[in-house]
Amino acid sequence: MTKKTGVVVMAYGTPGSTEEVEPYYTKIRHGHPPTPELLADLVRRYDAIGGISPLSELTAAQVAGIARTLETEHPDTYQVAFGAKYTSPSVEDGVAALSGSTRIIGLVLTPHQASLGSEQYHERARAEAERHGATYVPVTHFYDLESFAQIQATRLQTALGKLPASANGSTMVAFTAHSLPEKVLELGDPYPSQVAESGAMIAKAAGISDFLIAWQSAGRTRDPWIGPSILEILPALHEGGTTHLVVCPVGFVSDHLEVLYDLDIEADAAANELGLHLSRTASLNADQDFLHVLVEAIVRADATSD
Repeated sequence: MTKKTGVVVMAYGTPGSTEEVEPYYTKIRHGHPPTPELLADLVRRYDAIGGISPLSELTAAQVAGIARTLETEHPDTYQVAFGAKYTSPSVEDGVAALSGSTRIIGLVLTPHQASLGSEQYHERARAEAERHGATYVPVTHFYDLESFAQIQATRLQTALGKLPASANGSTMVAFTAHSLPEKVLELGDPYPSQVAESGAMIAKAAGISDFLIAWQSAGRTRDPWIGPSILEILPALHEGGTTHLVVCPVGFVSDHLEVLYDLDIEADAAANELGLHLSRTASLNADQDFLHVLVEAIVRADATSD
């Protein structure tokens, strides 16, 4: 019997309850506990979206959906496991669960490649795979798939279609992704250019020529982060005559804190203060059209690495 190819699906992870917020925050700060002020602010943000993020549940649905779709489209070929960067099961646990496979494909649930993002997952997964004597094949990115651009374009057209007729001619589209420290630019990181290319592909598929790229959810550190932020662009848009802003958070694949709070609450409130109407495209979550994209990315990596 031929051994199945392993697929380890990886994501950031999120606290599963209010009690897990502080240890989670300490872990993402590399063992440094947050100040009471920082912890209170994070709890406040979680409270604002209902007490906890839906990310764990949505990620589990994505992983199950990937496994189901792979089995449907490629029977008896793949086995799937999950590993998180900051919660349990870990990236290493996910790879270890595929110990029967001599070939393991790693998929990070982020469309773009970044040295401080997806590459950190792949480094850990590769080391664990090699420890088990398996060949590791990374899915470095999947933003460039036409199918990904199309499903985002469809969501963008739906969001634009909900605007009133009066918004015609005064609407702007912004594609956003999680900011990273500016130092990645000095390293020639592909992340910023991939985000820009991703936005351009989606805009073309949606038949849109007027759009911009903005950044969001920058970390609270002393180092400068890539900009401009979504909050920084709002005043200029308002002054330029924009009345409606549709945000497509192209860097995120699920509803979670950075979408439900940073965009739906914080950015929306800032826009409202200016008299600017802000809306966004629907998240991909575990929708079947997105699952097909992820499976396409896995199969592409599997085929091109032979």
